[in-house]
Amino acid sequence: MIRLFAGVAALALPAAAMAQQEVEAEGGWCCLISTLKYPEAIVVTAGGSLGLPNGDAVQKTTFINDLDPGLGTRVENRLRDEAGIVQFRRSDGRSAHPTSQGVTLRGLGGNASSRALVTLDGVPQADPFGGWVAWSAYDAVRLGGIVVTRGGGSGADGPGALAGTIGLHSEMTGGAEASLAYGSRESWDASASAGGAIGSGQVAIDGRYSRGNGFVPVAKGQRGSADRAAPYEQGGLGLRLRFDAGDNSRVEASVRGFADRRDRGVDFTRSKVDGVDASLRFIRDPAGGAQWLALAYVQLRDFETGFASVAADRSSAAPVLFQRVPATGLGARVEYRPAIDGANPLRLGADWRRTTGRTEEDFFFAAGVPQRHRSAGGSSDTVGAFAEWTSGDRDDGFLWTLSGRIDRWWLSGGYRREGNIGGAPISDARFADRQGWEASGRAGVRWSRDDVALRAAVYRGWRLPTLNELYRPFRVGAEVTMANEALKPERLWGGEVGIDWASDATSLSATLFANRLTDAIANVTLAPNLNQRQNLDAIDSKGVEVSAAQGIGPLRLRATYAYTDADVDASGAAAILDGRRPAQIAKHGGSVSLRSNAVGPLGGFATLRYVGAQNEDDLGLLRLDDALTLDAGLSWRLADGISVEARGENLFDELVPAAISSSGIVERATPRTLWIGARLSF
Repeated sequence: MIRLFAGVAALALPAAAMAQQEVEAEGGWCCLISTLKYPEAIVVTAGGSLGLPNGDAVQKTTFINDLDPGLGTRVENRLRDEAGIVQFRRSDGRSAHPTSQGVTLRGLGGNASSRALVTLDGVPQADPFGGWVAWSAYDAVRLGGIVVTRGGGSGADGPGALAGTIGLHSEMTGGAEASLAYGSRESWDASASAGGAIGSGQVAIDGRYSRGNGFVPVAKGQRGSADRAAPYEQGGLGLRLRFDAGDNSRVEASVRGFADRRDRGVDFTRSKVDGVDASLRFIRDPAGGAQWLALAYVQLRDFETGFASVAADRSSAAPVLFQRVPATGLGARVEYRPAIDGANPLRLGADWRRTTGRTEEDFFFAAGVPQRHRSAGGSSDTVGAFAEWTSGDRDDGFLWTLSGRIDRWWLSGGYRREGNIGGAPISDARFADRQGWEASGRAGVRWSRDDVALRAAVYRGWRLPTLNELYRPFRVGAEVTMANEALKPERLWGGEVGIDWASDATSLSATLFANRLTDAIANVTLAPNLNQRQNLDAIDSKGVEVSAAQGIGPLRLRATYAYTDADVDASGAAAILDGRRPAQIAKHGGSVSLRSNAVGPLGGFATLRYVGAQNEDDLGLLRLDDALTLDAGLSWRLADGISVEARGENLFDELVPAAISSSGIVERATPRTLWIGARLSF
């Protein structure tokens, strides 16, 4: 019997099997969980799910378990250590614009909307209106692990998992932990979590607050008197409850809220994001018996931002647009795994998701006063059902899986209105409702013996355009991008083959993949300073992903590398893009990390991260240079439950280009940032 806190935990032990085990947690909480043996780690999950499915073994899966909350660390930057995970901007949630924080995998980029599905305890996390991800919200959640499944097609994940799924799993803690850190540019970071038994269940509360004066985003040598530091202030608070509901059954409820305030480094560019999420689920998972899950959730988002026009000599800035975006996401899901000969090889399920939202925009400023107003928005619904059969055991044997999914989708209530403030309307467009059917699925095999496993999979996935892509035009500087209410869903066909090898303290994994994303949505240049969102014929992406790990006494060395060869297949109005590389996708990326196991009083890590050169725009006229950065940290445990830590980001103070304007102004990502702090645990 394993003894640990209920939730998601990780053990740095070599293994290769999945087995059901009974777990006794602190505070008397018992539940049935899944222990997944993988060449790089064992991950134990019990938070909000029925356990990791065997079928995902046919695709490349990465388990991130060395997550250290607080002391300036950020979830999105930990993901950057995994080659092939690409966020639309290289800057993080302290300085990036919130609408630019989409995430993708395997070179399927060129769009700020996420093409990878991000979930928290099984609940989709993309913004209901725009498809971007509020990464700062998860820094306030105590995470026990992240499971990254590369490649689409898993019917259980649903629409949006084109490039793969990034599953965040919260952790129910026993006891309490708090940290406080001070960093460069008057930055503060405070976090705390506490949990324990309550009746026959558990309660946990997590919180975080961070702020800083920020840095000047514009690269040195290009700044003017209008440029200044870009401060940020962010925080969140969450409450999770679990209660027994009979034998092998439990009820889980969670509610969390977050607030995010940022500035883009010139006047009139402040942004504000407020969010509240709540979910309720019932789980029954007896060992060897029928298992099922029922989940309902709600997402509330309120986003505000301003945009400015900066003079050519960067001596002044003037407002050009103020935007507010209220949006709501609703969803429900059920899954049933019948018992067949003491196992659960069959998964049956259905889900529903609805998003509604609108943008309210003031623009056409004169003497600092807006003269016009635009309102645009609508709603989308998807209802789907899936089935998956997985035969065999991933431990020393042959496994095959086959899944299928069918979805019905609706786009309704789409509109766009513009008018003079206090005057006559200029336009009032109402867009026809649309609906359709989409199918997705996966077939794969895995053969393993002793220390070696071979795997192969083919899959199909799809993504519905976001309300933002369909209905909202936007402007960045002189660049105008028109919306397109006629956009079609994106569809992906893909496949991969791979090999995993693990022996004692050494592991190696390599995967070859090929994807074709048809009707890919991109911002297409129609004329100088004029773009429109359009469906391209396709984006073709192929490449290789490699990871290796080696235990060296109390240390663990890990390296990841991704080579991605992606190009656009385009015709018609977008023919000029044919054969070009998608925007924001680098050909090479990788990292090398050395981490201690923190068994002794001293601990630490060092991560060298490389990102290759990439294009800023669809025509490849603006280039973002490559960058090599180093993050490192040291910790010293003074006594049981008390430690001090020091860490640094971008210790070389490398210029990391995050964006470049049509006039050649370079925006940079985080410069050298140093932190020192203390951590207490009880």
